[in-house]
Amino acid sequence: MKLSLNWLLIFVPIAAILEHIHAGPAVIFFASCLSIVPLAGIMGHATEILADRAGAAVGGLLNATFGNAAELIIAYVAMSKGLHDVVKASLVGSIIGNILLVLGVSTLAGGLRYKILRFNITAASSGASMLLLSAVGLLVPAMYAHMAKNPESIRELSTEISVVLLASYLFSLVFSLKTHKYLYDGGAAAEAAEETDLAEGENSQGSIKGAMLTLMVSTVVVAWMSEILVGVVEAASESMGLTNVFVGIIVVAVVGNAAEHSSAVMMALKDKMDVAFGIAVGSSIQIALFVAPVLVLCSLSMDKPMDLVFTPPEVMAVIISVLVVGQISQDGESHWLEGVQLLSVYTILAFVFFHIR
Repeated sequence: MKLSLNWLLIFVPIAAILEHIHAGPAVIFFASCLSIVPLAGIMGHATEILADRAGAAVGGLLNATFGNAAELIIAYVAMSKGLHDVVKASLVGSIIGNILLVLGVSTLAGGLRYKILRFNITAASSGASMLLLSAVGLLVPAMYAHMAKNPESIRELSTEISVVLLASYLFSLVFSLKTHKYLYDGGAAAEAAEETDLAEGENSQGSIKGAMLTLMVSTVVVAWMSEILVGVVEAASESMGLTNVFVGIIVVAVVGNAAEHSSAVMMALKDKMDVAFGIAVGSSIQIALFVAPVLVLCSLSMDKPMDLVFTPPEVMAVIISVLVVGQISQDGESHWLEGVQLLSVYTILAFVFFHIR
């Protein structure tokens, strides 16, 4: 049974009140962060209900659209305010946070209970390959930006790469949800059915109408809290002595993913490492191949379009993370020490971004 974080919803009115009375930016920032955590969990639960009712194909589309909805909303609000460095930092933070922090905690937790955690090598290798494509999508624009001095050509390249990445992600959905669905089951179907039956027996929130209403309301509230969060992020970073990049990569990214991460840990504790691996790696793939390209394409209608040119430390962090996960996933087995190794890499990268000024 998942630990409920719904009590953190009290921070929704608290954040609104603090913003209204013009409290300190750091206090407003943390209150709005805490308010988004349970909202992200509620959105994820509603999406799971809709996906279960709609079937695999439509369910995959729903998960692609709403699985990282909190991060997408936060990033879009920041992008609309011209905070491109915060947007890019939060994207990188979500990518490395999922494949290092979430997968690391899941592997460590599961490994302490079971000596060996096994998962499908083919599915894991496919995920690692998609992550490598993500790294290429970040590396190429950064390299091109150092050679080309024309901002217009950089934006055009970013748009073209975004289309390729988005198309690749859609093809990966077809692979995982239709042609090779059996590789990603990992016993999750029976587990999902059992949990769904239990949920239906306890309450009536399993209805499609209820889930859609919950999704719409929580999306609006997340957008509201994101507006407050982004409005104080620069002042809060300055008051805490932190850079926008560190706040975006570590704090904002963790907040956007916090609630849904519990499911990966719970699956690992049940010896369902296929599912845990899919959640962690799949979420990173969504961010890199779906959320980032969508943001770039949406920004074309704004005064300051966003490109895919990330800083060298950000590109380095993604490449290192992808290589580490690729190394761990190649044998189809895992243990608690590999969880420690993933968390160690994440901590090292966090220190790097903390010291960058």
